[in-house]
Amino acid sequence: MTRTEDILVQKRDGRLEKIDLDKIHRVIEWAAEGLDNVSVSQVEISSHIQFYDKITTKSIHETIIKSAADLISAATPDYQYLAARLAIFHLRKIAFGQFEPPHLFDHVTKLTQEGRYDAHILQDFSKEEFDILNDYIDHNRDLSFAYAAVKQMEGKYLVQDRVTKQVFESPQFLYMLVGMCLFASYDKQYDKAARLDYIKRFYDTTSTFKISLPTPIMSGVRTPSRQFSSCVLIECDDSLDSINATTSAIVRYVSQRAGIGVNAGRIRALGSPIRGGEAQHTGCIPFYKLFQTAVKCCSQGGVRGGAATLFYPIWHLEVENLLVLKNNRGVEDNRVRHMDYGVQINKTIYQRLIKNQNVTLFSPSDVPGLYDAFFADQAEFERLYEQYEQDESIRKRSVPAQELFSLMMQERASTGRIYVQNVDHCNTHSPFDPTVAPIRQSNLCMEIALPTQPLDNINDESGEIALCTLSGINLGEINQLEDIKEPAELIVRALDALLDYQDYPVIAAKNGSMKRRTLGIGVINYAYYLAKNGTKYSDPTALGLTHRTFEALQYYLLVASNKLAKEQGACPAFGDTTYSQGILPIDTYKADIDAICNEPLQLDWESLRHDIKTHGLRNSTLTALMPSETSSQIANATNGIEPPRGLVSVKASKDGILKQVVPEIDKLKDQYELLWQMPNNKGYLSLVAIMQKFIDQSISANTNYDPTKFEDSRVPMKVMIQDLLMAYKLGVKTLYYHNTRDGANDAQDDLENGCAGGACTL
Repeated sequence: MTRTEDILVQKRDGRLEKIDLDKIHRVIEWAAEGLDNVSVSQVEISSHIQFYDKITTKSIHETIIKSAADLISAATPDYQYLAARLAIFHLRKIAFGQFEPPHLFDHVTKLTQEGRYDAHILQDFSKEEFDILNDYIDHNRDLSFAYAAVKQMEGKYLVQDRVTKQVFESPQFLYMLVGMCLFASYDKQYDKAARLDYIKRFYDTTSTFKISLPTPIMSGVRTPSRQFSSCVLIECDDSLDSINATTSAIVRYVSQRAGIGVNAGRIRALGSPIRGGEAQHTGCIPFYKLFQTAVKCCSQGGVRGGAATLFYPIWHLEVENLLVLKNNRGVEDNRVRHMDYGVQINKTIYQRLIKNQNVTLFSPSDVPGLYDAFFADQAEFERLYEQYEQDESIRKRSVPAQELFSLMMQERASTGRIYVQNVDHCNTHSPFDPTVAPIRQSNLCMEIALPTQPLDNINDESGEIALCTLSGINLGEINQLEDIKEPAELIVRALDALLDYQDYPVIAAKNGSMKRRTLGIGVINYAYYLAKNGTKYSDPTALGLTHRTFEALQYYLLVASNKLAKEQGACPAFGDTTYSQGILPIDTYKADIDAICNEPLQLDWESLRHDIKTHGLRNSTLTALMPSETSSQIANATNGIEPPRGLVSVKASKDGILKQVVPEIDKLKDQYELLWQMPNNKGYLSLVAIMQKFIDQSISANTNYDPTKFEDSRVPMKVMIQDLLMAYKLGVKTLYYHNTRDGANDAQDDLENGCAGGACTL
């Protein structure tokens, strides 16, 4: 057996030389500096066992990194930083051939010549400005990443050759260049000094994780590819031309890293007449299959395949067949398993359930006005619905509401991916006037609620594809509520500038974005925020804290958008919003929330109301709470508003198994309430409802069930229905995943996450 000290190492240039164990030791010691409860010798022992003769230097680096990462645990969390520092050392060696990064100007020049960076960066900034910004970059911030963050950076965000996996930049260059690109036009709107100030401030807030950016921005801004919206909402009409246009739009946006929401609720039911009875319609399923093929035909920037959620009303004549489309039983002819589904419900239908009555199913093509009223006018919907129920000339079918809801909830439980959209809440508690701009669908991850119009063709300028650009504020960095103000202003400015900076593959998307300028800013690290403030999801004290926090979030974002409107003008379609009428989210929320939380408002909403009516808003929407599964890892934060499954989460991704430790585990270990420690969904849904009081779009909210807590280890249908009704009663707009504890470990498989390609994950 070859002794470790006798092993030969193959250098990058092909030369062989004796392994230098002292050099390896010095690198690990450097990585361990200042960290608690880590052992350099433990890492060395583990890695030395795996060395072999003629091993490459690259393999040595990777072996040491893996050895350190394998030691990450709840008892020894600092190995995540040791492994991360080793990974950064390795990454820089690959990108630059040395540990020290080059000058910003030299780096940008090189990658621009190689076609990896957008040429405008060199054109828009002088050498003097490059020097100033180069001196401002703090490359030591790379050493504050946790291991999972570095691996996500390597796998998804850093500019690279996705075939060879060659990385060409380090994280601090990413953060600085995103700011430079987004604020590039600020020298025309303001001056060069103001532009540099905004770039520096934006760099500081993003590189210190106060702001979390979505995958399309992190991986795309600074490159020649210019489509950065995370969420795309496409509505389909009941015609072949519109179906073809929808399919084409899906392909164009999936290839540009976006997650897709498809509203196919208008498509007529199986057996409906075509051309006055000349032919019979094939129904929804063949067209759903067409949309699925479009979604899966392109990979998202080489990261992973596309994903979509498709929406239809619960009263559709084919609903019983549509509800089982993801079911593993059946054959390919009657299943469309590779999309997720959003079932649309309103008060009229819920009342049928509560009263143990029947739901009548129709083909939208047979009931004029009913589909549009379903979203725009609830009283008119109920009137038409009851009128059509009495009309014997109209094709229909009546089913017991309890059977229909039981089927829906059974499929939601078994697949986890049958979602719920309460379309009346989406329109009555909305920044849009439903008589002018109704909300008829959501997006891939169920947090976007924006107006759409069907396309007649791919170049149709009268249609409207809704885009939403996402970001998040890290609640873990908030110590007092005023701390939200600075990141709120910076992210509103940056995302608003991005709307003008990016390209639009479809004209209907550009027209909608330019007139509405919609943003979706959410939060990450909520579980840590609760823990560090001494409360939990099931603790009543979390209610008031959440009320105050999300009031401040919406307030400061509105202040920022109002300030921007004073400087650059309100969005052109500001008149379509209820804001233009002086109506704020605090005026339209579901009053049932007051029974669970009577926290008074803390901020000066009346002055803000006056300023909004006087000067308008630059952006029609400001908030949406997204899952942020991937980008939370960058900040070493708990994702979105969700409770962690464990103090150490094991997440499988394309880059391997990654361990992530909850923040401040040494101090707060007993303060975290983990997912399966929650007694039921009541506390969580109550908090979501309080958030929804202020959030102007919607929330990716999940329901979670541990069968072991119930008799015979079966979750009763009654419990699931009660949670559904509770969410509706409290004004929750959408429900995303249904999670069931299956007895296995609580690994979170990022590959199977519905937010594919980073869409909606921030």
